[in-house]
Amino acid sequence: MAKILLAGESWATTTIHTKGFDTFTTSSYGEGAADFIAAAEAGGHTVDFMPNHVAAVKFPTDAEALAAYDVVVLSDIGANTLLLPDSVFVRGERMPNRLQVLADWTRAGGALLMVGGYLTFQGIEGKANYRNTPLADVLPVEMEIGDDREETPQGVFPRMVADHAITRELATDWPAILGHHRLTARADAEVLVEVSGYPLLVVDEQGAGRVGAFASDMGPHWLPPEFLAWEGFAPLWQRLIGWLSREVE
Repeated sequence: MAKILLAGESWATTTIHTKGFDTFTTSSYGEGAADFIAAAEAGGHTVDFMPNHVAAVKFPTDAEALAAYDVVVLSDIGANTLLLPDSVFVRGERMPNRLQVLADWTRAGGALLMVGGYLTFQGIEGKANYRNTPLADVLPVEMEIGDDREETPQGVFPRMVADHAITRELATDWPAILGHHRLTARADAEVLVEVSGYPLLVVDEQGAGRVGAFASDMGPHWLPPEFLAWEGFAPLWQRLIGWLSREVE
């Protein structure tokens, strides 16, 4: 079974409450990876989860450290979090470009999966900004310039469009999703699932490695409760991870 490094899927929220003359603030912390982690672990995989603030400091800086994992998953973590830790941004110290390290590791036989969210691919206001990083050359999709979110509060229904080891045992029609990124599949990549004319699940090989892109979220809000409760939810992630790690062919 695969050992997965999952980076991202966390946030802190600060709220200002105004009650007449007076105001006060509250703060909270949240994580959005629980459903994905549960699905992966139910399939026998193991997950090391690095929330954004942890990944900023501890995400691997060399191929030797990445070699401890079969698959790296980036979900809702902007490029700046990995490019600009405090050592660089605050103290002005040099360090390896971790996105270049990850791209090289993938080509050398690793496996990379990017999952959508407000700070993945290009993301809200283009702030995820992966289009201008070394990962853009290994992902199986091309990204727009700027904000690439497609919000679909009415719900849109993904549909399987290719016979593949990842999707073969899943239903052709999937539950509705509430948003996704507007991506374009690379010419040599394989689109497995589409939604509203855009690729939703795309896979490819890069050198000796494998890559995947899932253009929606791994949890709320783009995946509503009906999708999370779908009988295909866990098998989707399990088989995708299995294919990326070459356990499923």
